[in-house]
Amino acid sequence: MSTILLVITNLPDAASAAKLAQQLIEARAAACVNQLAPCISTYRWQGKIETATEVPLLIKTTQAAYPRLEKLIRAAHPYELPEIIAVPVSIGLPAYLDWVATETKE
Repeated sequence: MSTILLVITNLPDAASAAKLAQQLIEARAAACVNQLAPCISTYRWQGKIETATEVPLLIKTTQAAYPRLEKLIRAAHPYELPEIIAVPVSIGLPAYLDWVATETKE
């Protein structure tokens, strides 16, 4: 079975987050996407400290589907440098992990 990943990204608003989530599920690049409540992000960008409201997405996928997922995020994301962080899932409910693997098969 492919390694299960939790991928995190942030979008500038709820509409773009929902649109990306739909695209990822339709393409079978993700089994599930959680759109969280808006948050405030503070970061340094091009030498200046910035603050922005963002909408986080928690994306469940597999290592095998990750290249497809990253390509879709990069193509649809409005940021010049989107946050895309993949964290391997070391343990979880086996039936859920099997479901993620099944739903992300091409």
